[in-house]
Amino acid sequence: MKRSAIETIMGAVVLLVAGLFLVFAYQSTDLRLGSSYQLTARFNAVDGLTLGSDVRVGGVKVGSVIDQGIDEEIYQAVITLAVRRDVGLPADSKAVIASDGLLGGRYVKIEPGTAGEMLADGDRIERTEDAIALEELLGKVMFLVTGEEVE
Repeated sequence: MKRSAIETIMGAVVLLVAGLFLVFAYQSTDLRLGSSYQLTARFNAVDGLTLGSDVRVGGVKVGSVIDQGIDEEIYQAVITLAVRRDVGLPADSKAVIASDGLLGGRYVKIEPGTAGEMLADGDRIERTEDAIALEELLGKVMFLVTGEEVE
């Protein structure tokens, strides 16, 4: 009988710790259900950008990448972003695929514009700048140093 009571208590402790972990994970996501709006942006290259990548304004996380797809007519990557509702972005804002350090992951950097009109749920960010591949950048540096084109 004692063993059964100890097993029950240990099971309750495990469930409590799991519940606390779920609450912590939910609170640390910064995006709760219904508290964000969606924007789309089109890029020629999104190398290294993944679902869940940050969306930042001024270095502060304001959202996440929630979907990636391809426009089959013009072969551009279509990225869907979830941005916190309390962050208003001018309609002429620019989305840039940036790198988080030399070997870090990619994120979407939003450079706010100056327009009086704000982006709304479902709008598209028209001004975008593609990701620069590290290999491409190293090739350009090699070309400058050696004077020969690297393939």
